[in-house]
Amino acid sequence: MRILVTGATGFLGSHLVPLLEKDNEVFSVSSKDFDLTDLQATHSCLRKFEPQVVYHLAGLSGGIGANLEAPAKFYFVNTLLIANMFQAALDQKVEHLVVPMGGCSYPASAMSPIGENQMWDGYPHEASAAYSSAKKMAIVASEAYRKEGLKSTVVVPGNMYGEYDNFSLSDSHIIAAVIRKVYEAKDRNSSSIEMWGGGKPLRDFVYAGDVSQIMKELMLHNGVHGPLNISTGTSISIKQATDIVVDQLNFQGEVIWNTSKPEGQLVKIFDVSNLKKLGYECATPIEVGIAKTIEWFKSNYTRTGQVRL
Repeated sequence: MRILVTGATGFLGSHLVPLLEKDNEVFSVSSKDFDLTDLQATHSCLRKFEPQVVYHLAGLSGGIGANLEAPAKFYFVNTLLIANMFQAALDQKVEHLVVPMGGCSYPASAMSPIGENQMWDGYPHEASAAYSSAKKMAIVASEAYRKEGLKSTVVVPGNMYGEYDNFSLSDSHIIAAVIRKVYEAKDRNSSSIEMWGGGKPLRDFVYAGDVSQIMKELMLHNGVHGPLNISTGTSISIKQATDIVVDQLNFQGEVIWNTSKPEGQLVKIFDVSNLKKLGYECATPIEVGIAKTIEWFKSNYTRTGQVRL
């Protein structure tokens, strides 16, 4: 099958592309290849590769600080990326379009476990609402374009972690940030590391390799429209996750929890009932997933351009 993956060099794309390449003809593009905020460029991309299936991973993302500083940019760019790809995919007769969006698009008031039926019950968290609302338009587009013949699936991964993640301390995911902090503290023989909050918040961490495997298989399920949560449906505290990293890196120093700092929503777990009905689950134990991530990080830390720091 001919498959196009946009945003292929990002975190999720780096996991997904190798899986797809095992038994498909895969074309990987990034923003360096095509400006997908331009409709004509998006058409050109699809005409060049003539894909049957498109995994549209391209997006502009960033941490809370970046979202607060430039909300209009996050809204504008992501809105264009979604709108252009759906229109071009319809025009170029793509058979199936798969689009991921973040769990941040759920209402700030959503109650855990967060089911897909809560998606439209309120407004996303104010800090990233512009980005979150733009990504949420993938659901609207999926429904609208399906009526005109384009099959698509919108998926909602949980709190992903894994190899190829962004390890920048300014806007990384929590597990990536902890791995870097602990690794560098040990390397410098530091006696302690500082973590924000008290470590009490519960999160639904999911290994990116599991998400990618399910996304690969979903291209065969044209009847699954979404939004579809892809996560474990289980909870672990940030402190417990930090302890796993500390143990696996054999860090002997102290973890200081700075309770004067914010720690975010206390509970954020995803309802994966619909995922399980399809016969799927994200089965990698967090200890195993973190071990894989640490091994990759250690192997690539000193290699220029391999780890996003």
